[in-house]
Amino acid sequence: QVKLLDHDGRVLVKKDLVKDKVGVIIGGGSGHEPLFLGYVGENFADAAVIGNINTSPSPEPCYNAVKAVDQGKGCIYLYGNYAGDVMNFDMGAEMAADDGIRVETVLITDDVVSSDNIEDRRGIAGDLLVMKVATAAAAKGLDLDEVVRVSRKCNDNTRSMGVALSSSTIPVKGGPIFEMEDGDMEIGMGIHGEPGVRRGKIEPANQVVDEIMEFIFNDFEIKEGEEVYTLVNGLGGLPLMDQYIINNRLEEVLTERGIQIHKALVGNYATSMDMIGMGITICKVDDELKELLDYSVDTPYMMIK
Repeated sequence: QVKLLDHDGRVLVKKDLVKDKVGVIIGGGSGHEPLFLGYVGENFADAAVIGNINTSPSPEPCYNAVKAVDQGKGCIYLYGNYAGDVMNFDMGAEMAADDGIRVETVLITDDVVSSDNIEDRRGIAGDLLVMKVATAAAAKGLDLDEVVRVSRKCNDNTRSMGVALSSSTIPVKGGPIFEMEDGDMEIGMGIHGEPGVRRGKIEPANQVVDEIMEFIFNDFEIKEGEEVYTLVNGLGGLPLMDQYIINNRLEEVLTERGIQIHKALVGNYATSMDMIGMGITICKVDDELKELLDYSVDTPYMMIK
């Protein structure tokens, strides 16, 4: 179903590209598997570009991905808002423009605690939902402007926040990114170990969910009767049973507020290697976003029929 474009495995491309369709390219650093490679496939990404662990891919593979998937309808880059990714993907887009290929970019900015300004926020597990909307729109045959529009709409309606109980282990170092005492947790930590809002002793799961959701509710309004798509995302080292405990409390919090859950995902969708922790993602949906999020896909790590 997929093939490596270059010898060092920096670009993974879908084998059977659909003609006359917007090309969708996702990417970023390694270490977040199954993001990004696991979502190349039918009705999802046409290509994924990857860098080293927690490192953006260089401009050339970003450009090579465009050359590989462009069908004359232009391409869209989708990735989390990190400075290195922005710089190198932008250079790839400029190289493609020199060849007459239009490339648009949608930065994903779902992490509520990373900045007061939404456009400056980093992208975390919300990447998955924004990418899902964009790829479904492209699969339905929408033009590039429409794919960009719905992608930005999904991003604008998506908020995430995480908690970590440990650092991840960097393979080249053979040790953790940072030090954390046993029995501690950090609320709001990013998927690369970026600082959160506070560090303290581990608290009960329900209490952690309540605190995270308070941040999310304070950041954007979800009214009674509105619908949301939820994701409890494991960061690599948290057992699935614990993730479902988190999801159970999340459902209670939303139900108490009269908020309807359209669909709930639980699992390791965007990790930080072996980090013990999780994140909660909430996407406020309408009929348009629901159709795109529910659109059928067939990839190694997501299948919807």
